[in-house]
Amino acid sequence: MASQNTGKFFIGSIIVFILVFGLINIILSTMQGVAKGTVEPESMAAEDVAERIKPVAQVNLGEPPVVEAAVVAAAPAEAGSADDAGAKIVKSTCALCHRTGMMSSPKLGNADDWAPRIEQGVDVLYDHAMNGFNMMPARGGNASLSDDDVKAAVDHMIALTK
Repeated sequence: MASQNTGKFFIGSIIVFILVFGLINIILSTMQGVAKGTVEPESMAAEDVAERIKPVAQVNLGEPPVVEAAVVAAAPAEAGSADDAGAKIVKSTCALCHRTGMMSSPKLGNADDWAPRIEQGVDVLYDHAMNGFNMMPARGGNASLSDDDVKAAVDHMIALTK
């Protein structure tokens, strides 16, 4: 009887050994596959670290670049008529709201929208355009516009209603 139990024990031991060996083999091959996919660490030399952490952009705390656009917008006013300059300013700044009547602004070319405002006088319109009124920001939100630019834009919008 002892020989039968010994044979079963021996065969069972071999099967358990093969299973454990196979499991270890699978784990090790998986770990090798993971190791192949790793990335080598980057150099920690001071120059390499400085290159990796340098800023990708710079902040300009000086004059805003809009000033250059104001020079470009002012140049046509000197070369052409005031109405041409006003038309360009209306197109680039004022039309954003006045084309569609956004926030109850008077629509470009709509005499009914502009009539009550024109009745108040051109000086009132200039004041509202330069200093803001209700939901309209001062200078239409473009702080780089000069007083003459704003007046030219107002004159152009008034001319569109006639």
